[in-house]
Amino acid sequence: MKNLSKIVFTFLLLFHLTSCGGIPKPGDARKVSPNAKERALQNIKEGKGASLKNLTKNRSTNYEFSTSNPLWRATFDVIDFMPLVTVDYSGGMIITDWYTDSNTTNDSLKFTIRFLSNQVRSDSLKIIIHKKTCKTGQSNCIVTKIASKLENTIRSEIIKKAVVLESEAKKKKKGKN
Repeated sequence: MKNLSKIVFTFLLLFHLTSCGGIPKPGDARKVSPNAKERALQNIKEGKGASLKNLTKNRSTNYEFSTSNPLWRATFDVIDFMPLVTVDYSGGMIITDWYTDSNTTNDSLKFTIRFLSNQVRSDSLKIIIHKKTCKTGQSNCIVTKIASKLENTIRSEIIKKAVVLESEAKKKKKGKN
């Protein structure tokens, strides 16, 4: 098995090297410009490279990062007491770990918050709350998805906080101009 994997690896390595135009040969340093931009332009003219400018010429992209997204930041402010399991800004999702309040020892809650839009609106968030109930002294627990007032409370707190953060950001932007 080891020999087979070595053979396959060698074959793939040789295939990769030959598909890239073979093993690079040393060139005459006097013919190569020391200026990186000139070398890049020369490579593009010769078809040896690609320019990112050409790939994104007619596309407009709006880059919005989590630090500039008031809805995202507000969510963290509201659920800062809960341990987090998954935080995926590009996928627009936050999943918390099971949280047990000190008043209730048998029940735990887990939040899944999905961001459907970057706009500060109530329909931009989908909040799912799971409740885990364990009987004292037993290892098997019952997990259920609950639709409760807590979902609406969390959503409204996030929206309120996001509105405040958004207005602060607009004030800062006005002050810079």
